[in-house]
Amino acid sequence: MWYDKRFHSLNYALREHFDCKIIKLSIDGGFTCPNRDGSIAKNGCIFCSEQGSGEFASSSSLSIENQIEEQISLLSTKWPNAKYIAYFQNFTSTYGSVEYLKKIYDSALSCNNVVGLAIATRPDCLSIEVLNLLAEFNKKTFLWIELGLQSIHKSSADFIRRGYSLDVFDNAVNNLNERNIKSVVHIISNLPTESKEDYYSTLKYLNKKPIWGVKIHMLHILKNTDLEKYYLQNPFSLMNQDDYINLIVHSLEILRPDIVIHRITGDGKKEDLIAPRWTLNKRAVLNGVDKLLKSSDSYQGKLYNP
Repeated sequence: MWYDKRFHSLNYALREHFDCKIIKLSIDGGFTCPNRDGSIAKNGCIFCSEQGSGEFASSSSLSIENQIEEQISLLSTKWPNAKYIAYFQNFTSTYGSVEYLKKIYDSALSCNNVVGLAIATRPDCLSIEVLNLLAEFNKKTFLWIELGLQSIHKSSADFIRRGYSLDVFDNAVNNLNERNIKSVVHIISNLPTESKEDYYSTLKYLNKKPIWGVKIHMLHILKNTDLEKYYLQNPFSLMNQDDYINLIVHSLEILRPDIVIHRITGDGKKEDLIAPRWTLNKRAVLNGVDKLLKSSDSYQGKLYNP
């Protein structure tokens, strides 16, 4: 349906647009977050690591150009004809002055074979000035903005200490859509505050929104996070690999078929991951999803009812 997949993968979407292999390069723009610097709070989201959920990003001690050149030098042997998306991944990558944002985004696009930008941020860090800047970049490159929603439920937002209300997310998506800027939404499964039906209701809510993509994350418990402390004091059950594969297949069945699936599993650094350890075998999860979709003759959007 989408090449060899039964869901609308990011690989499919990018190959359809660029007609070549596209690789994301995780870049550290030297940002912090209003949930850390005291503007909203100081401890960040409960699951957030010391790297601002950017464990695999380059070092901010290097210039943007050097970060990109370093990563390309490692990847170009395997994919000599690839092109690249500069992914500003960790912390809140629109949380700075418009002048600074323009400078680092331009720096990334100045590098050879960089054909687009992916920018991870918070919905409450998209001022009109920042939105207008993003609209300018959207006219000259392939751009998407990633928004950390995680859940539509207030109890979950309070638990993870998200720091903004659902209407802020809605406004951000609408503001991006009005400027024809693609939005990608992060959600987390297995939150201890939610049932599976609560989680699925977040997917159904997103079906009604003008979004381009979704990233689904399994809740990871990492060392030196407040979630680690909570888990040790208040143990809660985590899904096993088979349960998670079943959850992802049902998630894909629910989601609109045009929504681009950017991620269906993730992995923390091996030395930092406390649980669930099975997520380290990312290939087994991906293969398991493909196998179950095929054996059950299922596909993305099978249960979607507009």
